[in-house]
Amino acid sequence: MQKITLYTFMSNYLVMTRICPNCNYENQDDYDFCAKCGTPLIEGVQPNNILVFSAQPRLNKKILLVSYLVTILLSWGGFIVNIVSKNSYFGIFTFFGFFLPFYLVQSPIKELRKHGFIQLIISIVGVALSLYVMFK
Repeated sequence: MQKITLYTFMSNYLVMTRICPNCNYENQDDYDFCAKCGTPLIEGVQPNNILVFSAQPRLNKKILLVSYLVTILLSWGGFIVNIVSKNSYFGIFTFFGFFLPFYLVQSPIKELRKHGFIQLIISIVGVALSLYVMFK
């Protein structure tokens, strides 16, 4: 494999480039591998194997606590209002307690999905009690 160097003038500066022997892509002179196909541009250079792990983002515990409070307030609010006021149809609004858990259940982060399922169970119980008291 030959090292091919081109000299081009770009905005009054001399720029050295290397042409890939595999795909003819014009690379910067300091590149050892082609930016397009990964072919070594210098003889004898072997690529290093690098393992890349995707890190799971850390959960903000305060925001998670707020999401639990909002879910409880929305899904159990109708139950409390129905007990206090008798004959109130506010219990129908408890279905809004499902929005946040359904959003969390669809998360790609495993821990958020777990909290979404827990909040979903909390919402189902709250909505069921609200409807029971409302139509009792």
